[in-house]
Amino acid sequence: MTPPDFVVDNVDKSPITTRFAPSPTGLLHRGHALSALLAWQRARQSGGRFILRIEDIDTTRCRPEFEAAIMADLTWLGLDWDEPVWRQSKRGAVYRAALDQLVAMGVAYPCFCTRADIAAAASAPHGSDGPLYPGTCRHLEPEERARRLASEAAAWRLDVAAALAMTGPLQWHDAWAGPQQADPAAQGDFVVARRDIGTAYTLAVVVDDAAQGVTDVVRGVDLFEATHGQRLLQALLGLAVPQYHHHPLVLGSDGRRLAKRDAGETLAALRANGADPAELCAALLAQSPTC
Repeated sequence: MTPPDFVVDNVDKSPITTRFAPSPTGLLHRGHALSALLAWQRARQSGGRFILRIEDIDTTRCRPEFEAAIMADLTWLGLDWDEPVWRQSKRGAVYRAALDQLVAMGVAYPCFCTRADIAAAASAPHGSDGPLYPGTCRHLEPEERARRLASEAAAWRLDVAAALAMTGPLQWHDAWAGPQQADPAAQGDFVVARRDIGTAYTLAVVVDDAAQGVTDVVRGVDLFEATHGQRLLQALLGLAVPQYHHHPLVLGSDGRRLAKRDAGETLAALRANGADPAELCAALLAQSPTC
């Protein structure tokens, strides 16, 4: 299959290419450090590439000072990365080309529903991110879609049933959990382009991973379920499927997963309090199984 025109063919594809792809919406914590460390270690031990990608598509929340802090934190940890650093805010046209391909295939449709509309209409089981989308706008007549697109902002959703009918059953592999049968239908018709920023994380990440030749995706297990929908997008767009490594989350002293709002757990706070980065890295690796 010929790669879509939004896939870069001339990247340096070393034996293993990993990436750390944070959003600059706050300061990094120990959980981010573990993801970056595992990805960096895996790439460097293979003689491969470790990429830093800034996922700043949500311009309403991303801040330059947080991007600067990300680089300072990684440097403090002793990690280096291969240039150039990609910023998703510069790649809107690339994501639009991917969305246009999905629309042309007949598997993406505009959605005019608000979160309140979805909550009120949905009778489907609730997932971790709220009610599943009930498919309201999937059933709009073409004339009504065109009329509303002319005057209303819309998100774009993937018609998962139609997409699966096109791709057939799909699989992916996780280094910890083993072979997986992809189950994107469990997410409902998920968003591939938000109305306010023109794309969504799920679409942007698979496009960029393919364009940068990422062979191994190392990230927290909180993103495990998102992989099912991403696998479907990879199949639709003819993109390579990386090996996945979803590691256990780093927990705080209260046993809860860390969040950017936990100011005392940030790498910046640890550094200010005199923490030794080598000891921190060793402790994080000691509590995480190898992948």
